Amino acid sequence: MIGQLLADAVPGTHPVVTICGGGGFLCSYDEDTVISSAIAVAVTLAIGFLLVRTLRSGKPGRLQMVFELFLSYVRNLIRDTVGEDVPAFLLPLAATIGFFILVANWLDFFPLQQPVEPANADLNLPLAMGLIVFLMSQGYAIRVRGLGGYFHHYMRPPFPPLTIIEELVKPITLALRLFGNVFAGVVMIYLLGSLFEAWAGQSLVTSALSVLPIAGMTIWKLFDVLFIGTIQAFIFMLLTIIYFGQAREGVSDEGHEARSPA
Repeated sequence: MIGQLLADAVPGTHPVVTICGGGGFLCSYDEDTVISSAIAVAVTLAIGFLLVRTLRSGKPGRLQMVFELFLSYVRNLIRDTVGEDVPAFLLPLAATIGFFILVANWLDFFPLQQPVEPANADLNLPLAMGLIVFLMSQGYAIRVRGLGGYFHHYMRPPFPPLTIIEELVKPITLALRLFGNVFAGVVMIYLLGSLFEAWAGQSLVTSALSVLPIAGMTIWKLFDVLFIGTIQAFIFMLLTIIYFGQAREGVSDEGHEARSPA
Protein backbone atom coordinates (compact mmCIF):
# COMPACT_ATOMS: atom_id res chain seq x y z
CA MET A 1 0.00 0.00 0.00
CA ILE A 2 2.82 2.39 0.89
CA GLY A 3 4.55 1.65 -2.38
CA GLN A 4 1.39 2.50 -4.28
CA LEU A 5 1.17 5.91 -2.63
CA LEU A 6 4.64 6.89 -3.76
CA ALA A 7 5.07 8.63 -7.08
CA ASP A 8 6.68 6.21 -9.53
CA ALA A 9 8.01 8.85 -11.94
CA VAL A 10 9.15 12.45 -11.90
CA PRO A 11 6.11 14.71 -12.49
CA GLY A 12 5.91 15.96 -16.04
CA THR A 13 7.38 12.84 -17.64
CA HIS A 14 5.04 10.94 -19.93
CA PRO A 15 5.69 7.69 -21.85
CA VAL A 16 5.09 8.43 -25.52
CA VAL A 17 3.41 6.12 -28.02
CA THR A 18 4.06 6.77 -31.71
CA ILE A 19 1.90 5.75 -34.65
CA CYS A 20 1.99 6.39 -38.41
CA GLY A 21 5.79 6.27 -38.41
CA GLY A 22 6.21 8.71 -35.52
CA GLY A 23 6.55 11.77 -37.71
CA GLY A 24 4.89 14.97 -36.47
CA PHE A 25 2.87 15.81 -33.38
CA LEU A 26 -0.23 14.06 -34.75
CA CYS A 27 1.64 10.75 -34.61
CA SER A 28 2.89 11.00 -31.00
CA TYR A 29 0.66 10.57 -27.96
CA ASP A 30 1.27 10.51 -24.22
CA GLU A 31 0.32 6.97 -23.23
CA ASP A 32 -0.67 7.77 -19.65
CA THR A 33 -2.86 10.71 -20.69
CA VAL A 34 -4.69 8.66 -23.31
CA ILE A 35 -5.32 5.80 -20.85
CA SER A 36 -6.32 8.09 -17.98
CA SER A 37 -8.62 10.13 -20.23
CA ALA A 38 -10.21 6.93 -21.54
CA ILE A 39 -10.88 5.77 -17.97
CA ALA A 40 -12.45 9.13 -17.08
CA VAL A 41 -14.58 9.03 -20.24
CA ALA A 42 -15.66 5.44 -19.48
CA VAL A 43 -16.65 6.34 -15.91
CA THR A 44 -18.52 9.45 -17.11
CA LEU A 45 -20.42 7.45 -19.74
CA ALA A 46 -21.12 4.62 -17.30
CA ILE A 47 -22.67 7.02 -14.80
CA GLY A 48 -24.65 8.65 -17.62
CA PHE A 49 -26.03 5.33 -18.88
CA LEU A 50 -26.81 4.24 -15.31
CA LEU A 51 -28.72 7.48 -14.81
CA VAL A 52 -30.73 6.90 -18.00
CA ARG A 53 -31.59 3.33 -16.98
CA THR A 54 -32.79 4.41 -13.53
CA LEU A 55 -34.56 7.59 -14.71
CA ARG A 56 -38.18 7.78 -13.62
CA SER A 57 -40.91 10.32 -13.02
CA GLY A 58 -42.34 10.95 -9.59
CA LYS A 59 -40.00 10.37 -6.68
CA PRO A 60 -36.44 10.37 -8.09
CA GLY A 61 -33.66 8.11 -6.92
CA ARG A 62 -30.59 9.54 -5.22
CA LEU A 63 -28.47 9.61 -8.37
CA GLN A 64 -31.25 11.21 -10.40
CA MET A 65 -31.88 13.79 -7.68
CA VAL A 66 -28.20 14.75 -7.55
CA PHE A 67 -28.03 15.21 -11.32
CA GLU A 68 -31.33 17.10 -11.44
CA LEU A 69 -29.96 19.54 -8.87
CA PHE A 70 -26.69 19.79 -10.79
CA LEU A 71 -28.39 20.45 -14.14
CA SER A 72 -30.80 22.92 -12.56
CA TYR A 73 -27.86 24.82 -11.09
CA VAL A 74 -26.00 24.88 -14.43
CA ARG A 75 -29.19 25.97 -16.25
CA ASN A 76 -29.66 28.88 -13.83
CA LEU A 77 -25.98 29.77 -14.17
CA ILE A 78 -26.34 29.92 -17.96
CA ARG A 79 -29.52 31.98 -17.72
CA ASP A 80 -27.86 34.51 -15.39
CA THR A 81 -24.66 34.70 -17.46
CA VAL A 82 -25.76 34.39 -21.08
CA GLY A 83 -29.46 35.19 -20.92
CA GLU A 84 -32.65 33.46 -21.92
CA ASP A 85 -31.83 33.20 -25.64
CA VAL A 86 -29.02 30.63 -25.45
CA PRO A 87 -27.89 27.85 -27.80
CA ALA A 88 -29.47 24.51 -26.96
CA PHE A 89 -26.06 22.80 -26.84
CA LEU A 90 -24.63 25.03 -24.10
CA LEU A 91 -26.26 23.23 -21.16
CA PRO A 92 -25.06 19.72 -22.14
CA LEU A 93 -21.66 21.10 -23.20
CA ALA A 94 -21.00 22.93 -19.93
CA ALA A 95 -22.45 20.19 -17.72
CA THR A 96 -20.54 17.41 -19.52
CA ILE A 97 -17.23 19.28 -19.42
CA GLY A 98 -17.66 20.09 -15.74
CA PHE A 99 -18.62 16.53 -14.79
CA PHE A 100 -15.87 14.96 -16.92
CA ILE A 101 -13.20 17.16 -15.32
CA LEU A 102 -14.62 16.35 -11.88
CA VAL A 103 -14.40 12.60 -12.58
CA ALA A 104 -10.88 12.91 -14.03
CA ASN A 105 -9.73 14.88 -10.99
CA TRP A 106 -11.41 12.65 -8.41
CA LEU A 107 -9.79 9.53 -9.91
CA ASP A 108 -6.51 10.93 -8.58
CA PHE A 109 -7.65 10.11 -5.05
CA PHE A 110 -6.87 6.46 -5.71
CA PRO A 111 -3.24 5.25 -5.55
CA LEU A 112 -2.56 5.47 -9.28
CA GLN A 113 0.55 4.07 -10.93
CA GLN A 114 1.78 4.60 -14.48
CA PRO A 115 0.43 4.39 -17.10
CA VAL A 116 -2.59 5.67 -15.14
CA GLU A 117 -1.93 9.22 -13.98
CA PRO A 118 -4.12 12.31 -13.39
CA ALA A 119 -5.22 13.15 -16.94
CA ASN A 120 -5.31 16.92 -16.39
CA ALA A 121 -1.73 16.92 -15.13
CA ASP A 122 -0.75 16.75 -18.81
CA LEU A 123 -1.25 20.11 -20.54
CA ASN A 124 -2.45 18.37 -23.72
CA LEU A 125 -5.87 17.45 -22.30
CA PRO A 126 -6.79 20.84 -20.74
CA LEU A 127 -5.52 22.60 -23.87
CA ALA A 128 -7.63 20.35 -26.11
CA MET A 129 -10.74 21.11 -24.05
CA GLY A 130 -9.86 24.81 -24.01
CA LEU A 131 -9.54 24.86 -27.81
CA ILE A 132 -12.90 23.11 -28.23
CA VAL A 133 -14.61 25.68 -26.00
CA PHE A 134 -12.82 28.54 -27.80
CA LEU A 135 -13.75 27.36 -31.30
CA MET A 136 -17.36 26.69 -30.37
CA SER A 137 -17.72 30.09 -28.70
CA GLN A 138 -16.21 31.81 -31.75
CA GLY A 139 -18.59 29.92 -34.02
CA TYR A 140 -21.49 30.99 -31.82
CA ALA A 141 -20.26 34.62 -31.93
CA ILE A 142 -20.28 34.53 -35.75
CA ARG A 143 -23.75 33.02 -35.66
CA VAL A 144 -25.30 35.74 -33.50
CA ARG A 145 -23.35 38.70 -34.93
CA GLY A 146 -22.91 37.68 -38.54
CA LEU A 147 -19.44 37.58 -40.09
CA GLY A 148 -19.24 41.35 -40.55
CA GLY A 149 -20.43 42.07 -37.03
CA TYR A 150 -17.99 39.49 -35.66
CA PHE A 151 -14.94 41.24 -37.13
CA HIS A 152 -16.35 44.66 -36.31
CA HIS A 153 -16.65 43.64 -32.65
CA TYR A 154 -12.91 42.99 -32.42
CA MET A 155 -12.00 46.16 -34.31
CA ARG A 156 -13.79 48.38 -31.82
CA PRO A 157 -11.82 51.12 -30.04
CA PRO A 158 -9.87 51.98 -28.03
CA PHE A 159 -7.18 49.40 -28.92
CA PRO A 160 -8.23 46.57 -31.27
CA PRO A 161 -4.94 44.61 -31.11
CA LEU A 162 -5.34 44.22 -27.35
CA THR A 163 -8.91 42.98 -27.81
CA ILE A 164 -7.74 40.38 -30.33
CA ILE A 165 -4.87 39.20 -28.10
CA GLU A 166 -7.22 38.97 -25.13
CA GLU A 167 -9.52 36.72 -27.15
CA LEU A 168 -6.76 34.51 -28.56
CA VAL A 169 -5.22 33.75 -25.15
CA LYS A 170 -8.52 32.49 -23.71
CA PRO A 171 -7.93 28.78 -24.48
CA ILE A 172 -4.37 29.05 -23.15
CA THR A 173 -5.34 30.65 -19.84
CA LEU A 174 -8.29 28.27 -19.51
CA ALA A 175 -5.99 25.27 -19.97
CA LEU A 176 -3.11 26.56 -17.82
CA ARG A 177 -5.40 27.26 -14.87
CA LEU A 178 -6.66 23.66 -14.76
CA PHE A 179 -3.30 22.10 -15.62
CA GLY A 180 -1.37 24.18 -13.09
CA ASN A 181 -3.57 23.25 -10.14
CA VAL A 182 -3.71 19.53 -10.95
CA PHE A 183 0.01 19.35 -11.73
CA ALA A 184 0.82 21.12 -8.44
CA GLY A 185 -1.02 18.34 -6.61
CA VAL A 186 1.04 15.70 -8.43
CA VAL A 187 4.25 17.52 -7.51
CA MET A 188 3.22 17.64 -3.84
CA ILE A 189 2.61 13.88 -3.79
CA TYR A 190 6.00 13.34 -5.42
CA LEU A 191 7.74 15.51 -2.82
CA LEU A 192 5.97 13.82 0.08
CA GLY A 193 6.83 10.42 -1.39
CA SER A 194 10.48 11.45 -1.74
CA LEU A 195 10.44 12.55 1.90
CA PHE A 196 9.15 9.14 2.94
CA GLU A 197 11.85 7.35 0.93
CA ALA A 198 14.51 9.55 2.54
CA TRP A 199 13.28 8.59 6.03
CA ALA A 200 12.56 4.93 5.32
CA GLY A 201 16.06 3.58 5.95
CA GLN A 202 16.91 5.62 9.05
CA SER A 203 17.04 4.67 12.72
CA LEU A 204 14.07 3.23 14.61
CA VAL A 205 13.19 6.60 16.13
CA THR A 206 13.42 8.37 12.77
CA SER A 207 11.55 5.56 11.01
CA ALA A 208 8.70 6.01 13.45
CA LEU A 209 8.29 9.49 12.00
CA SER A 210 7.92 8.02 8.51
CA VAL A 211 4.17 7.86 9.11
CA LEU A 212 4.12 11.65 8.76
CA PRO A 213 4.64 11.74 4.97
CA ILE A 214 1.96 9.05 4.54
CA ALA A 215 -0.45 11.05 6.69
CA GLY A 216 0.56 14.17 4.80
CA MET A 217 -0.12 12.49 1.45
CA THR A 218 -3.53 11.30 2.60
CA ILE A 219 -4.53 14.73 3.96
CA TRP A 220 -3.19 16.47 0.86
CA LYS A 221 -5.05 14.12 -1.48
CA LEU A 222 -8.29 14.72 0.40
CA PHE A 223 -7.80 18.48 0.11
CA ASP A 224 -6.37 18.48 -3.42
CA VAL A 225 -8.81 16.05 -5.01
CA LEU A 226 -12.07 16.71 -3.19
CA PHE A 227 -11.69 20.48 -2.79
CA ILE A 228 -9.28 21.86 -5.37
CA GLY A 229 -10.31 19.27 -7.99
CA THR A 230 -13.96 20.20 -7.53
CA ILE A 231 -13.26 23.93 -7.61
CA GLN A 232 -11.23 23.60 -10.82
CA ALA A 233 -14.01 21.62 -12.52
CA PHE A 234 -16.48 24.33 -11.53
CA ILE A 235 -14.20 27.16 -12.72
CA PHE A 236 -13.62 25.51 -16.12
CA MET A 237 -17.37 25.00 -16.52
CA LEU A 238 -18.13 28.56 -15.39
CA LEU A 239 -15.59 30.10 -17.77
CA THR A 240 -17.04 28.02 -20.60
CA ILE A 241 -20.42 29.62 -19.91
CA ILE A 242 -18.89 33.08 -19.54
CA TYR A 243 -17.13 32.80 -22.92
CA PHE A 244 -20.46 32.12 -24.60
CA GLY A 245 -21.93 35.07 -22.75
CA GLN A 246 -19.08 37.28 -24.01
CA ALA A 247 -19.68 35.98 -27.54
CA ARG A 248 -23.03 37.78 -27.59
CA GLU A 249 -21.98 40.73 -25.43
CA GLY A 250 -23.27 44.03 -26.80
CA VAL A 251 -25.16 42.42 -29.69
CA SER A 252 -28.25 44.58 -29.19
CA ASP A 253 -26.11 47.73 -28.84
CA GLU A 254 -24.40 47.02 -32.15
CA GLY A 255 -27.73 46.52 -33.91
CA HIS A 256 -27.26 42.79 -34.54
CA GLU A 257 -30.25 40.76 -33.49
CA ALA A 258 -29.29 37.32 -32.20
CA ARG A 259 -30.69 34.53 -34.27
CA SER A 260 -32.83 32.08 -32.37
CA PRO A 261 -30.53 29.13 -31.51
CA ALA A 262 -31.56 25.65 -32.54
